[in-house]
Amino acid sequence: MSSSTVLQGVAAAQGVAIAKAFLHEEPTFDIVASKVESVEDEVQRFDEALAISKQELSKIKDETEEKMGADKAEIFAAHLLVLADPELVDAVKDKIRTEQYNAGFALNEVATMFITMFENMDNEYMKERAADIYDVKTRVLSHLFGFEATSLATITEETIVIAHDLTPSDTAQINPEYVKGFATNIGGRTSHSAIMSRSLEIPAVVGTKKITEQIENGMTIIVDGLDGTVILNPTAQEIKQYEEKRASFLKEKEEWKKLVNEKTLTSDGAHVELAANIGTTNDLEGVIKNGAEGVGLFRTEFLYMGRDELPSEEEQYEAYKTVLEKMEGKPVVIRTLDIGGDKELPYLDLPEEMNPFLGLRAVRLCLEMPDMFRVQLRALLRASSFGNLKIMFPMIAAMEELRQAKVILQEEKDKLITEGIEVSDSIEIGIMVEIPSTAAAADRFVKEVDFFSIGTNDLIQYTLAADRMNERVSYLYQPYHPAIIRLIKNVIDVAHQEGKWVGMCGEMAGDEVAIPILLGLGLDEFSMSATSILPARNQLLQLSKQETAEWVTSLLAFDTSEEIEQEVRTRFLP
Repeated sequence: MSSSTVLQGVAAAQGVAIAKAFLHEEPTFDIVASKVESVEDEVQRFDEALAISKQELSKIKDETEEKMGADKAEIFAAHLLVLADPELVDAVKDKIRTEQYNAGFALNEVATMFITMFENMDNEYMKERAADIYDVKTRVLSHLFGFEATSLATITEETIVIAHDLTPSDTAQINPEYVKGFATNIGGRTSHSAIMSRSLEIPAVVGTKKITEQIENGMTIIVDGLDGTVILNPTAQEIKQYEEKRASFLKEKEEWKKLVNEKTLTSDGAHVELAANIGTTNDLEGVIKNGAEGVGLFRTEFLYMGRDELPSEEEQYEAYKTVLEKMEGKPVVIRTLDIGGDKELPYLDLPEEMNPFLGLRAVRLCLEMPDMFRVQLRALLRASSFGNLKIMFPMIAAMEELRQAKVILQEEKDKLITEGIEVSDSIEIGIMVEIPSTAAAADRFVKEVDFFSIGTNDLIQYTLAADRMNERVSYLYQPYHPAIIRLIKNVIDVAHQEGKWVGMCGEMAGDEVAIPILLGLGLDEFSMSATSILPARNQLLQLSKQETAEWVTSLLAFDTSEEIEQEVRTRFLP
């Protein structure tokens, strides 16, 4: 190429990378339907490929947990479950035994059937399950065909990885010392590869559509994870321009580090709390390193996932105690079990639901299975004396649910006190506001709780009746929609009238466009991924709480999300 080519995608992880391209291509298998002489020998060959795949995945899972935290390693626990799933494994063996097909063909046929079925479901969990099965299928086929499994861990020079998509297995093996960024044909901000890239803090652009068709191995490439641009074969002038942009961004990151031990203050001296969302105790290192003022959301479901039985009371107690102790008196909001929808526990053997996002999930499931719920509440209460614990119930839709959950909590507290076990007498009780009915009736709920935490990920899709993972309606997933702004305003206003505080633990809390709006609306606590804390603190330092409060009411006159976003960008963002 004599001149550069510019591709636009989705900015998945901040930063600018300039390096040679490394085209990561999946192996292609010549899968033909041939008959085998000995079906039992072929079943054994399939079993051996499964065993090697399990060893590899166990190793990747352990390395990922050590490098990036247990929540990032959960995807490999899910892959191990796929490898052990009798619906998949037995179906392949049946095909070998009854139809005498070779293992590669049998596996491809069965796995493709499941992948197609899951891909056609308008449900985030199911679509992720399709990607998991595809990843596992490719791994097992590699061993059946005698291919060396491709690994990005073997890269030993500075490169930018280019791929149609990067599987969780791929991204887990990336070494940021050498892989300076990546770009893919497909994916969005919430895809596995995007989430992993933010954890690794390497620039990434996903969803470019056709980068693999236009790239050549060794070609110089620029990945701009700040605005979602990829430049192939850049000119000397473009390289100089982006080197300056990278230097400016890295300088800005260094400036942010100076804010690690600072309180979060606005330009007019108002304090708001910046907290972190975590999945396991392993995430605490990032929380402390980035100067969080608390934990705004501890997703306890990760204690229940990637295993074959419920966690014990003692196991949970130790996890909650660790978080509370390490946060040294800073507030820690622990959400009770939120399983269902996009997360399920195979060992609970729950009936399949037509729409799991509107089904038996979160607090509904806990009230349906009170013995499981009581174990978690006892563990939380026992740990409460080791720090500043706040307990939050998710997915509250009706007052009866909240009251029933509070009764069970009080019963367990009374039992522990009777047993002579110390329980803090200053535990705050709150609910996630993620259902429109709860946001609309916040004036009733506020009288029975100590705080609200707004879960915007679900609140947005429930309010606008749009599954954000369904590409055909994803345009309706609008955080700045006037209806969302009005609901958030109502929740904050009624809480403040009763002297209660309001936090937010959805993606919106760390969004640079949303931050001026939320500050103006009076949000007390912003909870986000740990890596978003310092840029958010820096942004808030430039904003006046009084000015944003006076300005924010003008947003209620706008009709569309686009108009509101444009107004914020024009007024507050360079």
